[in-house]
Amino acid sequence: MESIKNNTHPSDKASANVSLDTKSPKQDKSLGFDTLPLPKAALDNLQQMGLTQMTPIQALALPLALSGRDLIAQASTGSGKTLAFGLPLVNRLEAPRMNVQALVLCPTRELADQVTAEIRRLARALDNIKVITLCGGVALRAQTQSLLHGAHVVVGTPGRILDHIDRGALHLGAVQTLVLDEADRMLDMGFFDDMARVIKQCGAKRQTLLFSATYPDGIDKIAAQFLTNPQTVKVQTQHDLSALEQFYFEVSPKERLQVTAQLLNHYRPTSALAFCNTKQRCRELVAYLQAQGFSAMALFGELEQRERDQVMIQFANRSCCVLVATDVAARGLDVADLGAVINVDVSPDPEVHVHRIGRTARAGAKGLALTLASMDEMGFVGRIEQLQSRESTWVTLDALQMDPSLKPLKASMATLQIVGGRKEKIRAGDVLGALTGEAGFTKEQVGKINVNEFSTYVAVKAEIAKEAVKRLSEGRTKGKSVRVRLLGLSAPGEDA
Repeated sequence: MESIKNNTHPSDKASANVSLDTKSPKQDKSLGFDTLPLPKAALDNLQQMGLTQMTPIQALALPLALSGRDLIAQASTGSGKTLAFGLPLVNRLEAPRMNVQALVLCPTRELADQVTAEIRRLARALDNIKVITLCGGVALRAQTQSLLHGAHVVVGTPGRILDHIDRGALHLGAVQTLVLDEADRMLDMGFFDDMARVIKQCGAKRQTLLFSATYPDGIDKIAAQFLTNPQTVKVQTQHDLSALEQFYFEVSPKERLQVTAQLLNHYRPTSALAFCNTKQRCRELVAYLQAQGFSAMALFGELEQRERDQVMIQFANRSCCVLVATDVAARGLDVADLGAVINVDVSPDPEVHVHRIGRTARAGAKGLALTLASMDEMGFVGRIEQLQSRESTWVTLDALQMDPSLKPLKASMATLQIVGGRKEKIRAGDVLGALTGEAGFTKEQVGKINVNEFSTYVAVKAEIAKEAVKRLSEGRTKGKSVRVRLLGLSAPGEDA
């Protein structure tokens, strides 16, 4: 059942703190988007997007945000928070005014790209709304040129936003809506000073919406400095564990890498996300798995943006079976049909553990949560049991199948990178047409196609990858020749 409690938030004695504990949004009329004070065009657009019912965080945040209140919202990844701030943001835009009216600060380029795509979808209810993304990893010159023609909404990372402010290319005095998305992660990454500098450039008469998965001390500092009488809402999502099998394995510290490989061979998930507490463990594990023949890649904080983008694309399109990541690096990562989560190290924070395992067994699918624990981590396991109100199920290592004929997990797909993207007006349909037309492949042999600003990535069946590179390179895409290469599965950062 849902319980709503009112009490006082420490940073704002005048504001109410509303929290909601829920497993899933109730399908009742009170949660319909049509209960909100939105214009008909916006409601029709939501209907076309297949959205009729609000998620819990949307139900709590949207009425307040649409009324113009400053807001602190705490909700986990995948809870629908982007729409919770995107809808009020778009609702306040004035299309005839070609200046930056809204700014969304994000910790990473991946999240900024997701937010930009969602805001563009929501902005279809209005005419000629321009949304641009300003993040590192892309040439400043191209972004500056785009800013010269004006924009209504800017989404970006603090460092790159500051670059454009310092160069005089970006002016934020007309900002009416400021969003701090995943504010806790921006604090974790040391962005407080950059965030503060950016916020001070924004219009004083603005609405500020702060969204965060956790509530570290720095959030109160931000709220005290930059928010006005904020309302605080919190959604604590209790994952439906009925479709999730959770098993624990006692290991010695030296066994972790080997046992991770054993788990993958025994359970054979189509895709697995392996969490490590440190980037050093990430490096060690991905090197070990690759040496054993697994399609594995690493994702941790020190990777260049280009490498991060390519790793995440390959994992999402099934060109990589195992992604080894730290918690910070994996924030915002949402992969459909994730077969298993492996906790190579136990998180000291039980809520982080629940967040990790909640990435699998989504949307009615089944999933596995496999946790390796040494004797000195048993206290962490106890905290997880207390939070979940259930005892752990332990499995002995002897129970793991050791069939020597089993081959390491190999990816069914491979990723081709085409030089050229949105700037060259390339669309997914152009790439699919080139592959299934002149190149002679079938639709069934082609997977996900990601068109970025300057590059396009297409997944194809692994067995045709080299031939696909050859035929695309020799043929024409959208009437012209393109350069194509096959992305490899080498561990990013290892050659540096």
